[in-house]
Parts: sequence; structure tokens; C-alpha cells
Amino acid sequence: MPKISPRRLVQRSYEAFAAGDRNFFEKHLAENFTFSSPHDAKLDRAGYFERCWPGAGQGQKFHFLRFIEHDDEVVVTYEMSKANGERGRNTEILRVTDNKIVSVEVYFGWEIPPGHLNL
Repeated sequence: MPKISPRRLVQRSYEAFAAGDRNFFEKHLAENFTFSSPHDAKLDRAGYFERCWPGAGQGQKFHFLRFIEHDDEVVVTYEMSKANGERGRNTEILRVTDNKIVSVEVYFGWEIPPGHLNL
């Protein structure tokens, strides 16, 4: 498989999540993948699919505010909206090695007031 820049791989992961493209994640999540957020501490790969995957494929729209790539980490801040009107802002740190996402740390809590999000 050709090498993808960590930044591009991460951006594609958001697109794949919004589209419900589980094959992308099966291919690009490392076997030792971990996912952490204020609600979930160190979910493994199976735990991620059980806890987080049901939120995939809802046609989310991501407006990226920040992409910072440093070594094997990508820091992303985005504002997201769903078709049902839910909106929010997250910052995430993703670690990427050999075209695989090894870990995700999610920091959230922002509520976006009506009229603020420009998608």
C-alpha cells in the first residue's frame, strides 16, 4: 500500500466516518489501536467499534479549523454538524504509524450556538 501522509490519512478518516465507511477503518486502524475521550479511557479497537461506530454514517459535515502535523501526530480541531441539527467542536490528537491510526485522544465539550457554524 502506498504511503499516505499522516495529515491526509487523518482527513480521510473523518470523511470515511461521515460516510459510514467501516472498510477504511478496518484497513487503517492498528491492531493495538486505542481511543480515549472524556467519556472513554483507552478503548481498544473492538471497544471503539462497539462504542463509537454507531455514530458513523450520519452524513456529518466537518469544517476543519486546524491541522497540525508533528512527527507521527496530527492535531485536528473541527466544527461538526449532523443532518439532525446537532453541532459541536472537538480537538483530537491522532497518532499515525505506517498508514495506520494507532491512537486517538478526543477533547470536547464545546456547544456551537445557532448561526455560528458556517458549513
